Amino acid sequence: GKRLPVLGKLGAAAICATFIPSALVHYGLLPEVVVESTTKFYKSTNILYLYICCIIVGSIMSMNRTTLIQGFLRIFFPMLCGEIVGMVVGVGVGTALGLEPFQVFFFIVLPIMAGGVGEGAIPLSIGYAALMHMDQGVALGRVLPMVMLGSLTAIVISGCLNQLGKRFPHLTGEGQLMPNRRNETHRETPAEGKMDVTTLASGALLAVLLYMLGMLGQKTIGLPAPVGMLFLAVLLKLVNGVSPRLQEGSQMVYKFFRTAVTYPILFAVGVAITPWQELVNAFTVTNLLVIISTVTALVATGFLVGKKIGMYPIDVAIVSCCQSGQGGTGDVAILTSGNRMNLMPFAQIATRIGGAINVSLGLLFLSHFLA
Repeated sequence: GKRLPVLGKLGAAAICATFIPSALVHYGLLPEVVVESTTKFYKSTNILYLYICCIIVGSIMSMNRTTLIQGFLRIFFPMLCGEIVGMVVGVGVGTALGLEPFQVFFFIVLPIMAGGVGEGAIPLSIGYAALMHMDQGVALGRVLPMVMLGSLTAIVISGCLNQLGKRFPHLTGEGQLMPNRRNETHRETPAEGKMDVTTLASGALLAVLLYMLGMLGQKTIGLPAPVGMLFLAVLLKLVNGVSPRLQEGSQMVYKFFRTAVTYPILFAVGVAITPWQELVNAFTVTNLLVIISTVTALVATGFLVGKKIGMYPIDVAIVSCCQSGQGGTGDVAILTSGNRMNLMPFAQIATRIGGAINVSLGLLFLSHFLA
C-alpha cells in the first residue's frame, strides 16, 4: 500500500492491510488454516487491547505533564463542535438526496459517530430492536456497514491531512496538539537508544498492570477498560508516580508496538472481524455521499475550531477523524494513515467517551421521539 503512487501517501497502507485480507477471505483465496488460526488468535488473546494499552501508556509517559492536561481539556471543544456540524450536514445532505431525515440520522450519521462495533454498533442495534420492535440482526446489518465506511473515509482523510501537514508545516505539530510546547509529546526523559531487556519488560509490565486495573474498573463501575487505564496513566504522570527508567521502558514498548505490531494487527482485523460482503453492499452513491459529507464536515470543523482556539489544526483534525472511526481498530488505522500514533490517548477519548455519549443520547432521543 505504501508503494502505490499518490494513494500510498493517502493512507493506502492501512486500507490495504485491513480490507484486502477481508476480500481474500470472502473469495476463498486465503488458506482455511490461516483464516482459522488468525481468527482464533485475534478473538481469544485480545491482542488489540494489549496493543492499544501499550501505545497509550507509552504516549502519555513521554508527554510533558503541564501540557498533557491542557491538551485533554481543550480537545473536547473541537470534538463537540465537529459532531454537531457533522450531524447537521449529514442529515441535510441525506434529505437533499431524497432520504428520510429519521433514517439518515439513526441509520447512517449516528452509527458513524457511535465509537465502533462493540461499543457502538451493537448497543445501537440492541436499542433499535427494543424501541422500534425490529430484529436485532436486521438492525446490526444496517448499522455495521456505515460504521466501516465511515472509518474508511476517516482513514483516507487522515492520510490527506498528513500530506497537508508536510506541505504546510506551520499547521501541524507532528503529533502535538498545542503550539509553543515543543515537548508536549516528545520524551521528557530521553531514551538512551540502548535496548535494555529489564527496562523494556518493566515498561510492558506497567502497561499490562494499568490495563488490569482498567478491567477491574470496568467490572465495578462500568467504565470502559481502555478509558479507565488512560485516566490512571494520566494520574500517574501528573503526580510523578513513575520513575524515569520506567517511563523510558514505556517509550521502548511504544516504539516496538508502533513499528512491529501495527500492520499485523490490521491484517488480523481484516481476516477476523471485517465482513467484506456487507461493506460492498453498502457502497451505494447516496450512502457514500452522506458518509463522506458527514465525516468531512466533522473533520473540517475540528480543523477550524482547533485553529481558532490556538491548537495545531491538522493534529486536532486527525483526532476528529477518530470520532468516526471503527473503535480501537479504526483508531489504529486512522493514526497509522496520518502518521500520528502518539495521539492515541486523545483518539481513545474521541472514540470511547464520545461514542458512548452519542449512543446514550441517540437512544434517549429515539425513545422520546417514538413515545
